[in-house]
Amino acid sequence: MPSSKKAKKKKTGTQKQGSRKLRESLTKKKDRALKILGELERLYPAPECALTHESALQLLVATILSAQCTDERVNMVTPALFDRYNSAHAFAEAETAELESLVQSTGFYRNKAKNIIGAGQVLVRDFNSDVPDNMDDLLTLPGVARKTANVILGTWFEKNEGFVVDTHIGRLAHRFDLTWSSRDSKDAVKIERDLMEVFPQDRWTDVGHMFILHGRAICNARKPLCDQCTLTESCPSAFEHEKDAIAKKKSVTKNKAKRSKVSKSGKRSN
Repeated sequence: MPSSKKAKKKKTGTQKQGSRKLRESLTKKKDRALKILGELERLYPAPECALTHESALQLLVATILSAQCTDERVNMVTPALFDRYNSAHAFAEAETAELESLVQSTGFYRNKAKNIIGAGQVLVRDFNSDVPDNMDDLLTLPGVARKTANVILGTWFEKNEGFVVDTHIGRLAHRFDLTWSSRDSKDAVKIERDLMEVFPQDRWTDVGHMFILHGRAICNARKPLCDQCTLTESCPSAFEHEKDAIAKKKSVTKNKAKRSKVSKSGKRSN
């Protein structure tokens, strides 16, 4: 006897995530993602990793340092760092205090120095001082989680095994409404899974770089420049920030008027 249960359709969600949500099928969401991709390719024809590096090892160290730190700050620190330590063996043998002093300005420097030294030791011991080119081995290195591994695999080895999700990518994924299972812009695991579903695999790394570039240039966190953005037709959140700002300003003005009215009423009664 055939089951009476209806087949469940994949939900792309309409829950609020700080941006307006569209009611659209996954197919339509993929089509819109491709349209966004096309415009991003026009805007940023040669996207590259923002972290300055000349080897897989340098990229590994720079990415570890980038946690809770801007890429600009990391790029200010790494020239002297890479001049002092030019191999996995050099990092493995580094004096903790000296390494800490070189990376201090990136924040959380004690933990970062510990991870960099530990990663160097594992590379020397287990990988003949070479940075591995697969996810499983990369995840055995201290200080390396999936995000860092994706950066190295996609940027250096040109292997699209996952989607890097940093603060810019998480923010744009929500504003573009290209994630439906994540709680918010910091829910990296679910955002990655959703983005992997709507973008072609061979473009995952480039899309990540382009999202970061667009997030810095136009779609910044506090005040997105929607009036300068050429993606507004594909963005459900276009101009929402301005509307929210206007509504907030009206609310503040209204509350001030109420307080002023109460104050004047109190003075008259006295």
